[in-house]
Amino acid sequence: MGSAGPPDAVAGYTDRVSVTPGEECGLHVSTSAASFRVSAFRIGWYGGRQARRVWTSGRVPGRVQRAPYVLPATRTVRAGWPVTLPVDTTGWPEGAYLLRLEADSGHRRYVPLIVRSTDGAGRTVLLHAPATWQAYNRWGGSSLYAGTSGAYATRSLAVSFDRPYDGDGAEKFLVYERALVVLAERLGIPLAYSTGTDVHRDPSVLRGARAVICLGHDEYWTPAQRAHVTAARDAGTNLAFLGANTCFRRVRLEAGERADDRTVVCYKSDCRADPLYSSDPAQVTTDYRLPPAPDPESSLTGVLYEGYPVDAPYVVRAAGHWLYDGTGVRSGEAFAHLVGVEYDRVTPGAPTPGPLEITAHSPLVCGGRPSHSDSAYGTAPGGAGVFASGTMRWVEALAAGTGELGRDHGMDARTRAFVTRTTENLLRTFAKGPAARHAPPPRPDAREVYRD
Repeated sequence: MGSAGPPDAVAGYTDRVSVTPGEECGLHVSTSAASFRVSAFRIGWYGGRQARRVWTSGRVPGRVQRAPYVLPATRTVRAGWPVTLPVDTTGWPEGAYLLRLEADSGHRRYVPLIVRSTDGAGRTVLLHAPATWQAYNRWGGSSLYAGTSGAYATRSLAVSFDRPYDGDGAEKFLVYERALVVLAERLGIPLAYSTGTDVHRDPSVLRGARAVICLGHDEYWTPAQRAHVTAARDAGTNLAFLGANTCFRRVRLEAGERADDRTVVCYKSDCRADPLYSSDPAQVTTDYRLPPAPDPESSLTGVLYEGYPVDAPYVVRAAGHWLYDGTGVRSGEAFAHLVGVEYDRVTPGAPTPGPLEITAHSPLVCGGRPSHSDSAYGTAPGGAGVFASGTMRWVEALAAGTGELGRDHGMDARTRAFVTRTTENLLRTFAKGPAARHAPPPRPDAREVYRD
């Protein structure tokens, strides 16, 4: 009971990435079962439980929906299904939700939905990454990485939110985001919830926010989202990047079947084919650091993405840093497998928000080339603290050794305890306001570390 089953067993999507409390969204479902039920679970901390059911539908007749269709120009897959049932969020608190589709065949899948905050003043904003979830989504045969043949050359140039997610329906949220939501709620700090696509459209949730937390895999950003997060930082809002490869790809959001911002456009290495290549270079969808309008992500995050795949120990450099208070670590102590599968590093000469201190400096070999992954902390001129973990496994490590994810890359309970305490220190300090006022300043050391 409870397996995802074959692809046609049950799947669905909402017609909105997020809603505010009390708003309604449409749920589009296809199932080969005679009927199904929907349950909504809010992810959080409930005395040891990590989710709470807030709503359950009645039994809904099942229907196999039509096959998806493809827009030839961009190889974009859309499901195009009608609304199966409306979901009314009246009474639902702000937060991260999973809608569980339970077919009477015993199969189930999930649909993520953020009930977003409209006011982040005085709170820590958890910034979810649906554009990145969608970039990797191969439901219907194509993602921004591969087409139906499996080849990069036949990949989509734009992907649609008007379709389910593949696999269990919520893999990217479950692996890279859920554990941080649970930890932040357990700490009891004031929280707000939003997504990158919402901040792109309306940055009001960032005004007066104490901190913005970007989670484990947040690769695809629009220029507007980046500008709005940068402005928040410059106004004193702390930033944490608890992953790697953050803000690496520049994307556009365009209309979907019935609503705006339902399509994520990213031509990547085919950027010369982007219709805006000649007319609006700053909107061309390729890596941020590349022409025609290079703007390396390190000016926001402090670090630069360097490569994958990698699996390496995380090596503490500055054991006395406030981030590591209470962990008991020593400089040079290592945590196996914590660096992976993608990594970032500090690069002397690259733009940064301000002076940086490298708190962890982890040797690795990627593609036969030796390098390092770095965790780095700095402060911006407006007083905001900026922390980057430098590894994509940071949020995953919050569940290491528990079996919750079904995999932990060999990370163990010792690693979980270290990452958990470090993240608690980060969240508590950042929740106080501009970190330059509440924590010791960074000791700039990038040139010393990379002097060779």
